[in-house]
Amino acid sequence: MLRIDQIIYRIGPRTLFDGASVTVNPGHRVGFVGRNGTGKTTLLGLLTGAIEPDGGSISVPSRWRIGITSQEAPDGPESLIDTVLAADKELAALNAEAETATDPDRIAEIHVRLGDMGASRATAKAARLLAGLGFDEAAQQSPCQSFSGGWRMRVALAALLFTEPDLLLLDEPTNHLDLEATLWLESYLKNYPGTVLMVSHDRDLLNRAVEEILHLENGKLTLYSGNYDRFEATRRMHLAQNEKQRAKQDVQKQQIMKFVERFRYKATKAKQAQSRLKMLERMEPTPAHREEAATNFTFPAPKPVLASPLYTTDDVSIGYDGTAVIENLSLRFDSDDRIALIGANGNGKSTLIKLLAGRMELMTGTVAKSGKLRVGYFAQHQADELDLDATPLLAMTRKRPNETPGQVRGQLGRFGFGEEKAETKIADLSGGEKARLLFALMSVDAPHILLLDEPTNHLDIVSREALVRSINSFEGAVVIVSHDPHLIALTADRFWLVADGRVTPFDGDMDDYRTLMAGRGASGEKTSKSQNGQRGGSKKERRREGAEKRQARKALKSELKSAESAIEKLEAKKEELNDAIADPALYQDKGDSAKLVALQKQLGQVVKDLIAAEDRWTKVQETLDAADA
Repeated sequence: MLRIDQIIYRIGPRTLFDGASVTVNPGHRVGFVGRNGTGKTTLLGLLTGAIEPDGGSISVPSRWRIGITSQEAPDGPESLIDTVLAADKELAALNAEAETATDPDRIAEIHVRLGDMGASRATAKAARLLAGLGFDEAAQQSPCQSFSGGWRMRVALAALLFTEPDLLLLDEPTNHLDLEATLWLESYLKNYPGTVLMVSHDRDLLNRAVEEILHLENGKLTLYSGNYDRFEATRRMHLAQNEKQRAKQDVQKQQIMKFVERFRYKATKAKQAQSRLKMLERMEPTPAHREEAATNFTFPAPKPVLASPLYTTDDVSIGYDGTAVIENLSLRFDSDDRIALIGANGNGKSTLIKLLAGRMELMTGTVAKSGKLRVGYFAQHQADELDLDATPLLAMTRKRPNETPGQVRGQLGRFGFGEEKAETKIADLSGGEKARLLFALMSVDAPHILLLDEPTNHLDIVSREALVRSINSFEGAVVIVSHDPHLIALTADRFWLVADGRVTPFDGDMDDYRTLMAGRGASGEKTSKSQNGQRGGSKKERRREGAEKRQARKALKSELKSAESAIEKLEAKKEELNDAIADPALYQDKGDSAKLVALQKQLGQVVKDLIAAEDRWTKVQETLDAADA
């Protein structure tokens, strides 16, 4: 088993691991989660021995082979299939030796070992892995160096999976995958024969491919049974129990202190007062949970409101260097559309997004759109959209040159950029921070359409949930390309399949698309149109339902805000009354018993009102959570 015992690891003055411990049993598949920057990738480095802990120990069985996702893409003239086969060093060495060995005994040893390793099936195994990650037979025979960096990272993943290490360490394995390859990886990991520890922010992958969740927070590691949804529910329950215990303890402390303040100077009660003070000293404090800063941002409502359709294409063809990627494109976008573009990488999803963003020239056909239409574009490749030598403050000032510094900082602040981060060089920002900066820049003009091309690549789960809420609250149209099935399922009510140079409606939901992909994976051929799910209803009905859901959610958010305001006022009143009741002047001599009774009655009513307000908030929040689920 993998055992981590009381490890400590520091980077400068910052402590990433502070006495963290966990045990992972052999053969278990574990999802590793935590906010960005907390140390997940660092732990993988500690497990491989690339870095050493400052304290504590890590124990891995000596016979275990450890494999970790590569940070570098393979390159060279070798074919993809040969690149994957070469990843198993022992297999490659034995095959090479078999070609030159002359000693009969050694030849026999080599062939026995090759048989034990399943060498006769190695090429077929490598081909299946490459096919699952999106490479057809012709591509598998092509030189590795002929592919882009993102595709070569897929080859690196195939090579790692081919070696089948006993401890498989995966660091965001879906970052370079499309939705189809992500669904294949999910299925593959369910049946992986070794132990898996996977860093991922893909909620669906963590729900379907692992059986335990390892959570890193405040320098500690906690292992939870079950998938991500179960982890979240269990953790929420533990936090609620902890908060109740802490609140109960606070009440006990207040009662003890009231007794002490009231009787410590009376001879007949002095002993009891001292006894209670000692009780207070012995009381083990229940620590308050230090929740890491939440990520929240809001896309502004588009103004003025434009009538549908916002955008239409008629018999459009688009492509590069005279070669069409998409042809005969005749579509329309309405103001309440929530469209997900699905289909394997290389079929033109990003190309279509660029057309809508006004960054593609038409080869044929016509486009019609409102003259007042504003479009917000989130690009998949962030470096292409950002001046890395600038700061967020300078980037936003360039975008809004006529606004005051306070207004510019206010827009950045809404997306989590405080004074220090606003003046940090963009090149020094994390991937998640760059993503949030792009959201801030793309939405500053209150666009009517949001075009989101892989917006979650650098976002952790909490930030992804914030993005889901922001999209669902947005009052304009949204077009999404994403490998995150959870994001698509919660935000899109229409699906367009981009394949074979065409864009066609897909009548179904994410479960139907999973079924479609499973059918293709099993047969190697496209599934017939009749296999597309029919549960989605008509396009008009889905648009109407989507609009109704957004309106209902808006009303719930307003009610939630009202409940929160009421709770704040009642808590302030409760504190005021408690202070008044605890005032020693009230108990001097015989005291003002009438005033004390009146205060206690007021406090009783306030407590009742507070409980009712909290119940109301809880019910509204549960309804809102159900709407987002």
